[in-house]
Amino acid sequence: MVDGTVPAGDRDALHDEVRLRLEAKGRRFTSNHRLVVDVLADAGQPLTIPQILPRTPGVPQSSVYRTLTVLEEAEAVSRLAVGSNHAHFELSEHLGRHHHHLVCRSCGTVTDIDFTPETESLIESALTDLASRHSFQVDEHQIDAIGNCADCA
Repeated sequence: MVDGTVPAGDRDALHDEVRLRLEAKGRRFTSNHRLVVDVLADAGQPLTIPQILPRTPGVPQSSVYRTLTVLEEAEAVSRLAVGSNHAHFELSEHLGRHHHHLVCRSCGTVTDIDFTPETESLIESALTDLASRHSFQVDEHQIDAIGNCADCA
């Protein structure tokens, strides 16, 4: 996964992992689950439901909502709250790569970003230090930088 998309060769492994996560929650891996997972894997960036719907022809809007909820409960999909507008959805970091986001306050666009390994290490070290001061154990982190994209600046 270079640009956020999942290569075709890795798709079977992705489906297998999602299936296992769903089964652990007592759910089946349905054709709607597969379709939504593939849409998110192909997108390379977080998508809103209005962006997902045209990519899932023939699937009712209510089914897309339900599917995203089930996938989120199975920790296969993550929901990103972006202001008061639409939530964005992407494959969970457990299924892909660790990354962060640039969020445009005006239009709501979300762009995936990656820090260098050195920067990521510094962030993890600083978070561990701060957390220990508060008797807190950090399991994971995410950074969302909020501002304005080039189109909205």
